[in-house]
Amino acid sequence: MTTALYLPEENIDMIAATSVLQQQAADIRTRTINWASYMQSQMISEEDYKAISALDKSRASFLAQNSSQVVKTLLNLVSHLSKDSTIQYILVLLDDLLQEDRSRVDLFHETAGKLKQCIWGPFLNLLNRQDGFIVNMSSRILAKFACWGHETMPKSDLNFYLQFLKDQLATNGLAYLQEMAQLAKRTQTILVHTHGLHGKDKDHHGHQYSPTLAQLQQQHELAERANESYREVGVGTDPQQQDGKCVIPNNEYIQSVARCLQMMLRVDEYRFAFVGVDGISTLIRILSTRVNFQVQYQLIFCLWVLTFNPLLAAKMNKFSVIPILADILSDCAKEKVTRIILAVFRNLIEKPEDSSVAKDHCIAMVQCKVLKQLSILEQRRFDDEDITSDVEYLSEKLQNSVQDLSSFDEYATEVRSGRLEWSPVHKSAKFWRENAQRLNEKNYELLRILVHLLETSNDGIILSVACFDIGEYVRHYLRGKHVLEQLGGKQIVMQHLGHKDPNVRYEALLAVQKLMVQ
Repeated sequence: MTTALYLPEENIDMIAATSVLQQQAADIRTRTINWASYMQSQMISEEDYKAISALDKSRASFLAQNSSQVVKTLLNLVSHLSKDSTIQYILVLLDDLLQEDRSRVDLFHETAGKLKQCIWGPFLNLLNRQDGFIVNMSSRILAKFACWGHETMPKSDLNFYLQFLKDQLATNGLAYLQEMAQLAKRTQTILVHTHGLHGKDKDHHGHQYSPTLAQLQQQHELAERANESYREVGVGTDPQQQDGKCVIPNNEYIQSVARCLQMMLRVDEYRFAFVGVDGISTLIRILSTRVNFQVQYQLIFCLWVLTFNPLLAAKMNKFSVIPILADILSDCAKEKVTRIILAVFRNLIEKPEDSSVAKDHCIAMVQCKVLKQLSILEQRRFDDEDITSDVEYLSEKLQNSVQDLSSFDEYATEVRSGRLEWSPVHKSAKFWRENAQRLNEKNYELLRILVHLLETSNDGIILSVACFDIGEYVRHYLRGKHVLEQLGGKQIVMQHLGHKDPNVRYEALLAVQKLMVQ
C-alpha cells in the first residue's frame, strides 16, 4: 500500500488549482456523443456500446452491477478512439467516477488486473496528444490512479510520468522568463520615451542628460506600474497586445500540473523518483523567478512534502532551497505562502536525523536573514495558529544557533550558500591564521566551491570576495599554491585579471601576487 500524506484543505486547494480544467470539464459534460454511429462503423463493439450508453444514463447503479464491464469499456474506448471531443468526454466521465468515490481506483486496478489490461499505458499515451485538455485531464487521472489506491505506479511508467510533469513545469517556466524579458524591454522603452518628453539625453554642449526630481519620480511610477504587472502575472503563453499594452495571459494548465505533483509527492515511494529526474532543481529554478503566488504556494508545497522524508530533508539545501525561500519570505504578502515556507524551514530542522545537518540548516537560515523576517512576523497577528507556532519554534532554534556559532561555521555556511559578501570574517587576519587549513576539510569542499564561484558567477562582489579568500588561503597555508593548481584554480584567478569590474581586477591581482610569492 502507498504511504500517502493527506492534509486538510486538500479538496479546496484542488478546486482552486484546477479551476480552468474544471470549467472546461463542465462544458464537456453537457455534450451528447453519438455512440450508435461508432458501433455502426465498427469502431466500438456492441458490448462497449451498451455499456457506455447505460453508463451515460444511470452511472452509479450501472457501475455497481457491472463494474468489470465498465472498466473494460472505458479502457477500450480510451485506447482505440481518437476524436478529441470524444476522448475529452470519456476522460471527464472517468475523472468524475474517481472523484465521487476514491475506492473506485482500487476497483479499476483489480478489474484491469483480472482482464490482463494495462491501466497506465492508455493514459500515458494520451500525454503525447496536442490537445491541452486531454493531456492535463489524463495527467490528473494518472495521479489519482497512482496515489489513491493500494497499487503503486511501476518504476518505468513512474519515471516517464514524473519527467513529463517536470518538463511541463520547466517549459512553462521558460515561457514565463521570455515574457518577463519582453515586459522589461517594453518598460525600458517607456522610460526612454519619458526622457524624450523632457529633452534629449545630452544637452547642446554634449553633457550627459540629468533628469529633474519630478522626472525621476515619473519614471519611478512608470517602473512601479510595470513591476506590479510583473508581480501579478502567472506562468503563461506568449504576450499579447491589447489597447497598446503588453498583456500576459496566465497559462491555463500550470496550476493543474503543479497540483498533480502535489498529489504524487505525498507518497513517499515517489519522492526519490522525483529527485532522480532532477525535479528539485526545476522547482527551485521556477521559484527563483517571480511566478504568481498560487503557483509559488503549490511548488513550495511540493518542497514541503519532500521534506517529510528525513534523507531528503537532509539533502534539500544542496539545491539552495533555503536562500530561495528566504528571498520569497521577505517579499511575500500572502499568508498561505508565508505559512508553507515556515513549515518547510521547520521540517529542515526537525526531520534530518543527523543533528549537525539541522545545525547547518539553522546557520544557513541565519545567513539568509531569516531571523530578521521572523522578528517582523512576530509583530503581526495571524489567525492561523500554525504560523505563530512555527515562528516561535524557528526563532528559538535560530537564536540558539547564533549563540553556538563559531566564525568558521559562519564562513562555511556563507561559502556553501554561494552568496559571498564582505562580511567581517573575510577581512580578519586572525580568522585566516587560525582557519586557512580548514578549507582542506571534506576533500577541499569549501575551496572547490570558491573556485566554482570564480568560474560561474557574474556578480562582481562574489568574484572579488572569492579572489580575496583564495589569496588568503595560499598566504596562510604552506601547500595552498600546489592544492589550488591541482584544482585548476590558479588559471581561473588569472583569467579575472582582465575582468571589466575594476574591483574584481584588483582582488584578482592581489591573489595572483600571493600565488607568486615564494
